[in-house]
Amino acid sequence: MIDFLGRVFSPLTDLISNVLESFHSLGAPWWLSIVFITILVRAVLLPLTVRQVKNMRAMQELKPEMDSIRAKYKNDRQKQQEATMELYKERRVNPLAGFLPVLVQVPVFITMYHVIRNHEETFPSFASGGLLWFTDLTNADPYFILPVLSASILIVAGGMSSRNVDPKQRRMMQLLPVAFTAFIARFPAGLFVYWVTSNTVTLVQNYLIYRRSPARSSRQDPQEVSVNPAAQSEGELTSDPKPASKPTKQSVKKNASRKRRKRKKR
Repeated sequence: MIDFLGRVFSPLTDLISNVLESFHSLGAPWWLSIVFITILVRAVLLPLTVRQVKNMRAMQELKPEMDSIRAKYKNDRQKQQEATMELYKERRVNPLAGFLPVLVQVPVFITMYHVIRNHEETFPSFASGGLLWFTDLTNADPYFILPVLSASILIVAGGMSSRNVDPKQRRMMQLLPVAFTAFIARFPAGLFVYWVTSNTVTLVQNYLIYRRSPARSSRQDPQEVSVNPAAQSEGELTSDPKPASKPTKQSVKKNASRKRRKRKKR
C-alpha cells in the first residue's frame, strides 16, 4: 500500500528530495536538513492551520450552549445529537475541520518515507547522518525515544487546542496520536525526525494561539439571565438588576424632621 502511494506521490517525492539535498549541499547534516524541510513544509501548510484555528475558536465559543444542550437532553442521546448538529449548522461550524491539516500531512509523511528509503540507497552518508542515540537515520530508534516523544508532543498540542471541545472529540484527538505512533514505531529514525519536528511546530503554534482563553460568546448563557420583576410587565429582561439603594443618615434625619413639623402643625 505504501509503495503504491509512493508511486502516486512520486512528483512530490522528487521535489522534497531535491530540496533536502540542497540543504545538505549547503553544509547541514542530514538530520538538520530534515528539520529544515519540515519547517518549510509546515510554512506551506500555514493557511490550513489558520483555518483550523478559526474553526477551533468557533467550537470553543459554543461550549456554554453545548453544555446547556447536554443538560437539557441529559437522558436523550438522539435529541442531544440533533440539537448539537443544529447548533453547528446555525453557527456554520464544522467539527471535523480540525482534522484537515492532519489529513493533508499524510501524503507528505508517505513522501518522506520514500525519500529516506531512496537516500539510504543513493547516499551512504545518510546512514550515519543522525544525532546522539539515533545516528543511523535508516533504521528504527533502538530505544523508541523518538516515537514516544512525538506522540507526547502531539497529545500536549492537541490538549491546548481542544480544552473546550466536546469530550468525545477530545478523547479521539488524544487516542489518534497514540494509535498512529504505535503503528509506525518501527519506521526509520529519519522519518521520526520529520514527525517530531512537525509536532513541535504544532505545539508552538497552539501555545501562541491558545495561551489566552478564547473570547466569550456574545450570546449569554440562559442560566445567567434573571428576570427583573419590575420590568416583567413590560416584557424586559435584565441580567443584573440593581438592588434598592440603602437610605443614608441625612435622608433619615430629613424624614424625622418632616414628621416632627407635621405633628407641631396638628
